[in-house]
Amino acid sequence: MSIMLAGGQSVAEFLSSVLPVSGNSHPEDEGFQRPLVTLTFAQSLDGKIAGRGGKQLILSGRESMLMTHWMRTKHDAILVGIGTALNDDPQLNSRHIPEDERPSHLPRPVVLDANLRLGPDCKLLKNYRERKGRRPWVICDANLSLERKSILENAGARVIRRFIMIPDLLKVLYNFGIKTLMVEGGATIIGSFLAESARPKPNAIIDTLIITIAPTLIGDDGVSYGEGLSTAQVPSLKHIRTEVMGRDVVIVSALE
Repeated sequence: MSIMLAGGQSVAEFLSSVLPVSGNSHPEDEGFQRPLVTLTFAQSLDGKIAGRGGKQLILSGRESMLMTHWMRTKHDAILVGIGTALNDDPQLNSRHIPEDERPSHLPRPVVLDANLRLGPDCKLLKNYRERKGRRPWVICDANLSLERKSILENAGARVIRRFIMIPDLLKVLYNFGIKTLMVEGGATIIGSFLAESARPKPNAIIDTLIITIAPTLIGDDGVSYGEGLSTAQVPSLKHIRTEVMGRDVVIVSALE
C-alpha cells in the first residue's frame, strides 16, 4: 500500500518534485561532464550513521526506508564504499516497494573498492548470478594485481581499474552511461563528496542532499560522517524541503 505524505503526495511524487531532471546540463562545469549526483543517508539525532567500527545501524523507519527504495529507482546507479559493502552486505535494490507498484528499472550497483576486498559471495554478486539484480561494477586502484580482479570477475563483477579521485570517478561513470548517481555512503564516501563539493567550481559535484534524521541517539560508539571535515570543507546549502515520514524527518537541500 502506498504511503501518502502531508498534502496528499505519494513518496514517488515527492521525490520527483525535489530531484533534478536527468539531461540537465551543468553550464558552469564546461569540460567536466558528470552524472547528476544525489547524496543521501540516514543519521541519528547526534549525527551518527553507523555503530562501532562501522557496524550497520537500522536508523530509518518504514516510511523513510520506502522513500530510499523509491529514490533508487530514479537513478541509473548507486555508489557505496567498500566499508559499507563489507559491513552491511547491501542489496541496493527496491525490494521494499510493493511488487505491484515497483518500477522495472533496477539501478546499477557501484562499489568503490581500492584494494578489491569485496567478497565473491556478497549479496550484490549473488543477486546478479540469480538474475535478481544488475551486474555490479567494482572500481579499484589501477595498479592492483590481476589475481583479485579475476576472482571478482569470475563471480560476476565488472572490475574497472582507475586511479580513484572523485572528479575522475564521475567522469568515468558518465562516459559509461551513468547520467544519475545516488551516493549512499558510508562515512568516508560521504565526507569525501562533501569536501570535494566545497572546492571552487567546477568541482561542485553534489546536486541534491537528502538526509533522513531518525529520533534516536547513538552516543560515542557511533560513527559520524563529519569527522575530519574542517569548516572550509563543508559546502553551503540551500534548503529545498522538509518532510515528516512516519517517525523520521527528511530534509532536502541543494548546494549554493
